Amino acid sequence: MRRQIMRIGWWLIASGFCGNQQDLFMEALVITEIGHAEIRDIQAPICDPNSVILSVQNVGLCGSDLNTYSGMNPLVELPRIPGHEIGGTIQARGDNVPAEMAVGKSAIVIPYTTCGRCSSCLAGRQNACRFNRTLGVQQDGGMSGLLKVHHDRLILNDTLAPLHLSLVEPLSVGFHAVVRGRVAPGETVVVFGGGMIGVGAMLGALARDAKVVMVEISEMKRQTLLNLGATAVINPEETDLAAEIAKHTGEQGAQVIIEAVGLPQTFRSAVDLASFAGRVVYVGYAKEEVSYNTSLFNLKELDIMGSRNATRSDFEEVISFLEAHPTLGDMLISRVFPWSEADQSFDYWQQNRSETFKVIIDVAGK
Repeated sequence: MRRQIMRIGWWLIASGFCGNQQDLFMEALVITEIGHAEIRDIQAPICDPNSVILSVQNVGLCGSDLNTYSGMNPLVELPRIPGHEIGGTIQARGDNVPAEMAVGKSAIVIPYTTCGRCSSCLAGRQNACRFNRTLGVQQDGGMSGLLKVHHDRLILNDTLAPLHLSLVEPLSVGFHAVVRGRVAPGETVVVFGGGMIGVGAMLGALARDAKVVMVEISEMKRQTLLNLGATAVINPEETDLAAEIAKHTGEQGAQVIIEAVGLPQTFRSAVDLASFAGRVVYVGYAKEEVSYNTSLFNLKELDIMGSRNATRSDFEEVISFLEAHPTLGDMLISRVFPWSEADQSFDYWQQNRSETFKVIIDVAGK
C-alpha cells in the first residue's frame, strides 16, 4: 500500500500540487549509526507558501558526510539524512514563490540557513550566521527523492550539465576562501589540500590570474591538479616543503596561504610559509588544539582569517566558471553511484580516498 501511495504522490507533485501530503512517502538514504547507512521509506515533505518541493537529481558526498558516517562529526546527531551538495528540478511551488521558479526548472541549493539577526547576518556575512543549520549536518539533508527548500535558498540554472550542479557548493567554499584572502593578479597562492575545497580555492585563485602551488600527498591526484592549472604539486612527505615553496616564490614566501586540510602541522606550516605582510586563510578545521610560534604573527604582520561556507555571489561565480569551462566538471567526478547502490558509497570513498575528488549519488537514477 505504501508503494502505491508513493506513486500517486509523485504524480500529484509532478503536476504542481502543493497541498497536504502527510500520507505520502519517499525513499531516503539514512546514516542510522556509525559505519552504517541504509535506504529507508520516510514521509514526503509538505509544501508551504514560501517553499518549493525539489525533485532531487544528484547529490555530492562531502567530507562532512563521510565524517558523520565515521562518527567524527560532532555537529551531527544520528540518525541523519546526509547531503548538502544538491542539484534538482522544481516539482511544486508555494503561492508566494517568485514566478520565475516554475515547475520544471533546474536549481542548485544553497544549503545554509540565515537568522538575519546575529552579528554576522547584520554585517552582511550571512554565510557565517551564528545560528546556521546546514542541510545534512544540523538538519536532514538532500539524499532523498524530494526536498522542501525555501525559495531564497535556490539558484536557477538550466545550462550546467545535471551532474555538475552538485559540484557548485563545494567549489564555492574554496572560491570564498579566495575572496577572504583578497587574492590579486600575479600573486602566488599556496593551497594545502587537493580535495574539492582545495580545488575550489585553486580554481578561484586561477580565475583571478594568480599562480597556484598545491600541497597534496596523494600522487594519484597530481596529474589532475596539474591539468587543472596548478603550477606545481608538492608532496611534503617526499620533499622539503619550505625549500620548494621558496623556489616558487623567489625566496619570499607565498602572499596567500589557504589551508584546506585541518591538521595541526598544516595550520602551523601556513604561518611558516606565508610571506612577510602575507595572508593566511583557514578553511579546514583542526580536530585538536594547535600551538604556534606567535612571534611570526607580529614579525610578518600577517592577516590571519577564517573562512566559512560560501555566499550567493560565490555560488554565482562558480557557476559562471563552470559554464566557461564545460569539460572541467567531468575531471572532478571520480564515481557516480546509482540510487540503488547509494548505501555503498561511503565505504567506497573511505577505501579510495587518495584518488577520489568527488563521489556523486544519482538520486533520480536506479
